[in-house]
Amino acid sequence: MASFKFPTCLLITLSLLTFLSLTAEAAPTYAAHTCSNSSFFTPNSTYQANLNLLLSALSSNANNRSGFYYTKVGQAPPDVVIGRLLCRADLSPDLCQNCISTAMTDIRNRCPTDKVGLIWYDECTLQYSNESYLNDQVPFENFPTTTQNVVEPDRFNTLLATTMKSLATQAANSQSDKKFAAKEVKFTSSQTLYSMVQCSPDMNADLCMSCLQSAIGSLPQCCTGKQGGKVLLPSSNIRYELFPFYNLTAVSLGSPSIPPPGKSKSSLITIIAIVVPIAASVVLFAIGCFFLRRRTKKSYNSLLVENVGAEITSVESLQFDLGTIEAASNNFSDDNKIGKGGFGTVYKGILYNGQEIAVKRLSKTFGQGAAEFKNEVMLVAKLQHRNLVRLLGFCLEGEEKILVYEYVPKGSLDYFLFDTERQRQLDWLSRYKIIGGIARGLLYLHEDSRLRIIHRDLKASNVLLDDNMNPKISDFGMARIFVMDQTQGNTSRIVGTYGYMSPEYAMHGRFSVKSDVFSFGVLLLEIISGKRNNCFYQSEHDEDLLSFIWKQWKNGTPLALLDPTMRDSFSKNEVIRCIHIGLLCVQEDPASRPTMATIVLMLDSYSVSLQLPQQPAFLFRSKAKKNMKTNEVSPGDSTTTQSVPFSVDEASITQLYPR
Repeated sequence: MASFKFPTCLLITLSLLTFLSLTAEAAPTYAAHTCSNSSFFTPNSTYQANLNLLLSALSSNANNRSGFYYTKVGQAPPDVVIGRLLCRADLSPDLCQNCISTAMTDIRNRCPTDKVGLIWYDECTLQYSNESYLNDQVPFENFPTTTQNVVEPDRFNTLLATTMKSLATQAANSQSDKKFAAKEVKFTSSQTLYSMVQCSPDMNADLCMSCLQSAIGSLPQCCTGKQGGKVLLPSSNIRYELFPFYNLTAVSLGSPSIPPPGKSKSSLITIIAIVVPIAASVVLFAIGCFFLRRRTKKSYNSLLVENVGAEITSVESLQFDLGTIEAASNNFSDDNKIGKGGFGTVYKGILYNGQEIAVKRLSKTFGQGAAEFKNEVMLVAKLQHRNLVRLLGFCLEGEEKILVYEYVPKGSLDYFLFDTERQRQLDWLSRYKIIGGIARGLLYLHEDSRLRIIHRDLKASNVLLDDNMNPKISDFGMARIFVMDQTQGNTSRIVGTYGYMSPEYAMHGRFSVKSDVFSFGVLLLEIISGKRNNCFYQSEHDEDLLSFIWKQWKNGTPLALLDPTMRDSFSKNEVIRCIHIGLLCVQEDPASRPTMATIVLMLDSYSVSLQLPQQPAFLFRSKAKKNMKTNEVSPGDSTTTQSVPFSVDEASITQLYPR
């Protein structure tokens, strides 16, 4: 009998060691990733060197006990890079480091030259950015982990919601170095619900709770009635399954650790004798589920690729609670006010994590319904480009409708362009860079984003400048969204600013990408001249800016319109070429105007020949009409063909002034 027991025990031991070895060496399970798609570094640049140092530092520090690490490399933009890692709290240090090493290689392949990268695995998260902070709430991924449905879905959803809320409170208020909570709850006699939530350890209780609540709130959109699901944020995540997907032993005993000195050898043997058989059983079950989940996930991801219209980001992931906004803006203090218009007031705010934001508090007269408002915000928040002001989210509580934008420190272009002192800060190189940035931002809206956005109110006050004087188009939050095969629209509600509005839009309500091209042309000519188009007639010239420029062009003296502050430092060829492009943009026939793709090409390459421009559309006919009342007009109104020197619906919902 003794001779039989030894080989049997040896076989069992070898089997257990094999299973445990498989677990330790199993590759991490990829979940999702996102790249910036708008901000890139050049190979062998300082930024790439700093990014390599950062990733190396993250990998080297992935085996610490907390499973979390944050660091920064570089001193100042544009070469500074910050990053962090977060491992699932039940992982051992070795498994955490293995996951981060895998993520580090993977993100380099998936986002080879992006300055911003974020990758999720079931076991860990790796993130880096060139921004001054790492956003805790966006981007956002949520999806089911299986196609299998539960029995009694209503009772299951109630149990899941109750369990998740309890875990969120437990994790947010945890005093340990891991804001983590997991729980097993019986669902049926044969099924157990396994749930887990986690926040980054550097988050305070309020921010952790806010992120987890957003994640929990998005579960119904992706996973109602499903046997498993997960929600992934940059610094937090939640998941549930009907099988034990986390290390039950590590969770029940606390995080994996080395026994402290003084523990007897017999105690250690006793613990191993209890733990190993349980762990082996878990591993056996997990291995079978691992392959099943991989196959299910593959088909689900294929479905996402095929379904172009699938919405991954949920509305709830973008929603801020009113208390957070009030705290950030000092309860909408006048001291924080940075802009005001007919549709609301803009305040500067600072969130819990130190991120600066611009808060647009819409007036009570704003007529859009809650459902339409949410849908529009969710779509526009997906737009990410270096030359667009980023919409971070919204707040919708009671009568309050609030938009939250990134804070852009320098203010609007008109603040510099039309001020006799400040315009000296805009030399020709700066203006040329601003022109090119605006063009690329519009190109993204028109053609490169998943949506087709017609801005409808592009002007100098809706272009903001960051610390490096890079332009960011704002006020596109409530612009008109087209489906990708739609080329033109009509409206009876004309919003925008006369002098920038194309004639077909101002007089007939027809708008298209060519309407934005016209506005871009006016703005380009303003940048060169330093003069407002809709105020130009107030000078010694009895005409508007376009007619003056056209006269100089026909006379062969286009440089006569150049801003005097640039007389000693400009490129004659670049200025004349830009004037030429501007005149092509403001032609009366929309079909004759170039597209933004062609304009970007014209600005970037002198090999592209330019057609001769036709006479521009003149909207300002005489001084006699300069005192027309500013209002919102319909295509049938006689005022649509007359001179209105100020903005129509000047401070509309599209007029956001995040500074």
